[in-house]
Amino acid sequence: MKALPTPYYDCDGITIYHGDCREILPYLPKVDLVLTDPPYGINIVKVGGSKPFGKVGGSKPFGKVGGGNCITPRDYIPVYGDDKPFDPQFMMNSGTHLMFFGGNYFADKLPPSSCWLVWDKQNSGNFADCELVWTNLKRAIRIFRYTWNGCIQQQPKIKEDRVHPTQKPIPLMRWCILQADKNFIQDTILDPFMGSGTTLVAAKQLGRKAIGIEIEEKYCEIAVKRLGQGVLPL
Repeated sequence: MKALPTPYYDCDGITIYHGDCREILPYLPKVDLVLTDPPYGINIVKVGGSKPFGKVGGSKPFGKVGGGNCITPRDYIPVYGDDKPFDPQFMMNSGTHLMFFGGNYFADKLPPSSCWLVWDKQNSGNFADCELVWTNLKRAIRIFRYTWNGCIQQQPKIKEDRVHPTQKPIPLMRWCILQADKNFIQDTILDPFMGSGTTLVAAKQLGRKAIGIEIEEKYCEIAVKRLGQGVLPL
């Protein structure tokens, strides 16, 4: 690839590229904040199988937008690259401020940080109690408590469809963006591993510009649908 591909979606300051972020990032300008949840080798959905790890909620495959709030027995797409170790070095110069979910899995490849973000899922069962986000912010550690355990969600009246095996709740991504806001006002937010587009939805709700890159076209389609739903800020 010798230049940026034609955007899969480009509307109201939100741009999506369908492709491999390693090929696309060299052609993008440096952004204010990189906020992403990359694949990091935990193989959450076994390639060729039909169930994500664990037995909570029956371990059913993930469904489509509009298919209900719980995990539904429909076709799913494995997380591309999640069966391999991850090295974040190719993203380190893409943004002034950086936030990487799963940083504890590849911390040996990252500089020491005073500011880790902790998402306390307030759940029980076989899944992790929390997730860690490595950042390069010069602040103290911060914790966000938000229930997210299968069909059980923090806000039962405004449940989100679960359409991706590693999907994060919109309020969490909004909170992450606002943590960086303590230092500056972001102009553009980049998610090189966009998945179902939660980072972009959160950015849109906060009035930010955002760029998403996703290698699986099906998730690009899902992200566009989510961006068009006009979800009110939570």
